[in-house]
Amino acid sequence: MMNVNEELGRMVLAGGIETNLHDVGTGEPVVLVHGSGPGVTAWANWRTVMPELSKHRRVIAPDMVGFGFTQRPQGIHYGIDSWVAHLIGILDALELDRVDLVGNSFGGALSLAFAIRFPHRVRRLVLMGSVGVRFELTDGLDAVWGYEPSVPNMRKVMDYFAYDRSLISDELAELRYKASIRPGFQEAFSSMFPAPRQRWVDALASSDQDIQAIQHETLILHGRDDHVIPLETSLRLNQLIETSQLHVFGKCGHWVQIEQNKSFIRLVNDFLATKE
Repeated sequence: MMNVNEELGRMVLAGGIETNLHDVGTGEPVVLVHGSGPGVTAWANWRTVMPELSKHRRVIAPDMVGFGFTQRPQGIHYGIDSWVAHLIGILDALELDRVDLVGNSFGGALSLAFAIRFPHRVRRLVLMGSVGVRFELTDGLDAVWGYEPSVPNMRKVMDYFAYDRSLISDELAELRYKASIRPGFQEAFSSMFPAPRQRWVDALASSDQDIQAIQHETLILHGRDDHVIPLETSLRLNQLIETSQLHVFGKCGHWVQIEQNKSFIRLVNDFLATKE
């Protein structure tokens, strides 16, 4: 099981922010951008895929500002502008001119916005259960963003994430609850997406026009039974991005990288290995 030591990678000063990130493997760089669940860290989000992906390339998984063990600067306003600025700071700090981006949920919206604003810094895009277009707030996302710390509430949130509820043990719910109440975690998280929450869905969305202008090869992945981010978002992204392909998994919720782990790794490896 996870512990704090595993969730700590190395600290890098990125855009003036002390940033916790994992940096493993060698070769072409790919940056994994986590989602926005309570108590989330890059390690919690990507621990099942980093060992395999890093066999073929350099894998970088940061805790985005406001999340995990990255510094929370006094007075920062959390929003797409500050997150994009942090991501560019991470690439600059690591002296990476161009990377592949893999974005999960909230991280997908951030990856989309980044590719729109800095197209020359991105080679290929992978979007998984992605936010980034407008949709009607789901009960699942409302529960995730509205989380108030308790073990039963964490259990409820995690039940929304998985199609296979047997993945959600009492032990895992207890572990993630403890992660969510680490010093500073809940204070930052509760300030990001206060009710009414439809406005934050809209704030994370890029315009159809901007998405249509994306020229990057894009792999889109979604669980058919996702109760947090509806499948319609990925169908829409697939319509808008001319150079995209969409893979939909049955009997899969919002945790494609966990519930369809082997397929996720194979698809991403094959997609990123293809030369331009």
